[in-house]
Amino acid sequence: MTLKEKFDKVMVYPFSEYKEQMKVLKEENSSEYEKIAEEFAIGFAEWRLTTFIKNADEYTMRELLEIYKKEKGL
Repeated sequence: MTLKEKFDKVMVYPFSEYKEQMKVLKEENSSEYEKIAEEFAIGFAEWRLTTFIKNADEYTMRELLEIYKKEKGL
């Protein structure tokens, strides 16, 4: 599943009168969502490759992600 498809799945709007408007906005912004997700993924990968963490092998990838987000204030 692509990032766009994943965002589309999450972004469901319950109010039918706004459904069409929101669909248009979602389409217009989908490339921005992908860009944000890609920049985050690249930032995390670069951080992981360049940051020394004592006993890093003892952490799960999710735990390392939480450390990264905390360090970066995300």
